[in-house]
Amino acid sequence: MTRASRKRIARVKLTLTKRTVEALEPGASPWIAWDDRLTGFGVRVQPSGTKAFVVNYRSGGGGRRAPNRRVVIGRYGAMTPDRARRVAQEVLGRVAVGDDPAAERGAARRMPLLREAFAEFMAANPNRKPNTLRLYRGQIRYCFGDWLSRPLDTITRRDVEARFHVLTERHGWAIANHATSLLRSAYRRPCVDHEGLRNPVDLWLDGGGRYHRSVRRRISAPAEVLPRWRVGIETEVIVPTTRDIFWFGFYTGMRVGEIFGLRWDHVDMERGTFRIEETKSGVPLELPITRQLAAILARRRAENGNGTGPAGPWVFPSSTSASGHAEELQHLYARIGRAAGTKFWFHGLRNAFITVAERELMLPRSLTKRLVNHARRDDVTEGYAADWSIEQLRGPAQRIADCIETLARAVPDDLRRDGQTPPAG
Repeated sequence: MTRASRKRIARVKLTLTKRTVEALEPGASPWIAWDDRLTGFGVRVQPSGTKAFVVNYRSGGGGRRAPNRRVVIGRYGAMTPDRARRVAQEVLGRVAVGDDPAAERGAARRMPLLREAFAEFMAANPNRKPNTLRLYRGQIRYCFGDWLSRPLDTITRRDVEARFHVLTERHGWAIANHATSLLRSAYRRPCVDHEGLRNPVDLWLDGGGRYHRSVRRRISAPAEVLPRWRVGIETEVIVPTTRDIFWFGFYTGMRVGEIFGLRWDHVDMERGTFRIEETKSGVPLELPITRQLAAILARRRAENGNGTGPAGPWVFPSSTSASGHAEELQHLYARIGRAAGTKFWFHGLRNAFITVAERELMLPRSLTKRLVNHARRDDVTEGYAADWSIEQLRGPAQRIADCIETLARAVPDDLRRDGQTPPAG
């Protein structure tokens, strides 16, 4: 600022009214016209012509050695001079009792770090499952660990673009998509709280960036994969409890985590039902016990007890896990796939169950969704899925299990072995 400009700022004093503010002309640099009725109240005129009301004061009780502070209280047009003067009087009144409004506003306006944005995002939904939280924390740490101490406004569109390509090369399409989407979600609330902050992922997308196209994993027909998977499980899974987890997945299409958490006090053999309290959708799931499931449960009860013995309350207990129930099967998938002659993953059992229900047996989709707890909040068939009673499910569930058992009994010629037995026992 030139000496002439400083002199202009110091000497321009007038009563700030709508007429006098309208008459103020912009200069080559910002300048301030001060009100002659209220010391410290003024209007700043930008070279662009924008005008904003300000309050100038000295903090810490005043005095020439106190730091000079300035607070913008509103833009002219959105606020009248009379209204701005009243707000300025309120600000100066707070200063008189020892407050420092500029410092308070600066602290409130401090740009959060990415670490803080992620923490706020995680805390915003207390209903997330522990596995989901572990997944998010892992992706945050491994994908953005070197960014966690950066203020949000320092992460740019180009940063996002470069990191997306790195994640794609190192971890694949799915991780790159999910981690970048997680970053985008973490920015949403701060972008509301901090005017002017832009979401760098949105900027990347607006500039032509694209997530990788989601490709649904396709499996062969159940008649082809179920017999092979059965052979692979019987060949490679030696522990009876673990093997029965796979058979339970065969006949229910349930998610593996839901099977792990099955408790004996949620199994009612008299009614012929069992219940899963903790599900991915958050909706407890009650299902009928089919003939095949009854055989599996009878084996588990004979071997592990009914929840009162050393195995504890779990249908599928584990002596090595902290939870007391089975927790991890992924180390078996590759071995099962090699023995089966085709790739195996547990979720494939769910896909096969749904395919058998809808394509082999032509059952209503709403019924299938109810059996596998697949309805979403935004799914128009959710209401129909919720309407199926347990007795209405019993017959279709048995038909699906029988069809799966029939398909799984077949032994492919290239995998034929002596002594094959059907999975349910």
